[in-house]
Amino acid sequence: MLNFKEIISVTLILFSVIDILGSIPVIISLRKKVGHVQSEKATLVSGAIMIIFLYLGESILKLFGIDVSSFAIAGALIMFIIGLEMVLGLQFFKTDTDDVSSTSIVPIAFPLIAGAGTMTTIIALKAEFQAINILIAILLNVIFVYLVLKSSGWLERKIGNAGFNILRKVFGIILLSIAIKLFKNHWFLS
Repeated sequence: MLNFKEIISVTLILFSVIDILGSIPVIISLRKKVGHVQSEKATLVSGAIMIIFLYLGESILKLFGIDVSSFAIAGALIMFIIGLEMVLGLQFFKTDTDDVSSTSIVPIAFPLIAGAGTMTTIIALKAEFQAINILIAILLNVIFVYLVLKSSGWLERKIGNAGFNILRKVFGIILLSIAIKLFKNHWFLS
């Protein structure tokens, strides 16, 4: 059932995890190396990965004998680490952006947008929220990702590095809070 509050919550959670605004420096450096970022292709592939994982993620987990609650706890831990990265300016998860021959699919669509953190978060969210609300939140984030990819140069000039640092820290704190809530909710259920 559609729930506006859930849609907003999930949209903000995914927005924090995807962290497309915080990824703009990586996107800009890739654009400088390869000359062009294919915004449409990166957006469609990352959206497809997230939607497929929303509906088939549990089946994949069952294949490995993992229950959703355990995966939600693991997702909460990953979200916590991503939040720490954002707040403290550390980098625990590394992406290879040095390959000049990379297309817009790797590393932008995967793992930058639809990476391990995003997929883990989608499964963790599925334990808390309705799938239809998560799907709508994914689509809203994909639209935002597309807009950011298309206007990354303009955003770089308008917001600047200081603005991006502030946004990363604010969304990092939100993500830490959400991770702790998810961990508490599923730890006591196990």
